[in-house]
Amino acid sequence: MIEESLTLQKMQVISWIVLVFLTLGSAVMVSPAFGFAVFIGGVVSICSFWVSHNDVLKVIHSVTSLPSLDERKAQAQQGQRGYLLKFWIRIVIIGIVLLVIIKSQMVNIFGLILGLSTVVFSITFISLNVMRHYFFSGRR
Repeated sequence: MIEESLTLQKMQVISWIVLVFLTLGSAVMVSPAFGFAVFIGGVVSICSFWVSHNDVLKVIHSVTSLPSLDERKAQAQQGQRGYLLKFWIRIVIIGIVLLVIIKSQMVNIFGLILGLSTVVFSITFISLNVMRHYFFSGRR
């Protein structure tokens, strides 16, 4: 579990680095307003991922800390319900925030979408890096 946690923390750091490059690149190549839209979308995306990461760790910790198998099963079911409820609440909150941002025309919609893809770009980057390491380290 420690390795997974470190990987998720590494992914969060990489997400912030990707966001900085996307924001600066968009601001220079398109416009500062477009770069701002990318930044806003990236912050929403990374914060949502961070909250989800913390919720998953809490559920895992609450289940693994119990000694009895029956207690673990009951806690896992309860934790799953709580996680799903928090998940849907987070989705609704993100939807409301994006609705307000889009309706107020504060940002460019395409820049916002690009920023919302920050975590996806980070996952892709990490996956390609793992594949590269696997294929070129002779572990086939």
